[in-house]
Amino acid sequence: MADLKKIYDQYFQDIYLFALSLSRNEQIAEEITQETFFKALKNIEQFKGNCKISVWLCQIAKNTYYSYMDKQKRLATDDRPDRASGFDIEKHFVDKAETLRIHKLLHGLDEPYKEVFTLRIFGELSFDHISQVFGKTESWARVTFHRARHKIKVLMMEE
Repeated sequence: MADLKKIYDQYFQDIYLFALSLSRNEQIAEEITQETFFKALKNIEQFKGNCKISVWLCQIAKNTYYSYMDKQKRLATDDRPDRASGFDIEKHFVDKAETLRIHKLLHGLDEPYKEVFTLRIFGELSFDHISQVFGKTESWARVTFHRARHKIKVLMMEE
């Protein structure tokens, strides 16, 4: 364990700067650096010593960064309106009559769908803030919102 602390102290700055050069964002670089050392700690027995430990850590950081970016792209895609089906629930709020209709359908939804949808659409809270309200993960907030949106969409199409 003392060796791992020594590795952390010795290479933290290098890995952080490497992550910063990839992301060009201090917050993302900090996140990538923490995740890199966490993964290194979990998999230290896989380090064979064939290369410098700094190279091994940078490889983990690079892979972590690319995984992070893939996840961000996937989440951004999930946030786009459902244009493929030609149905964009947010656009329906422009029309006041449709808004009343959606409010009535929303009133019939179970929790937590009703509250998550309300916080997202009417409260304009981010998924991060919604997750903090419920003490859950950001992914949970996204999934719950999308399920709520899907339920309302299905109910609207049934009418």
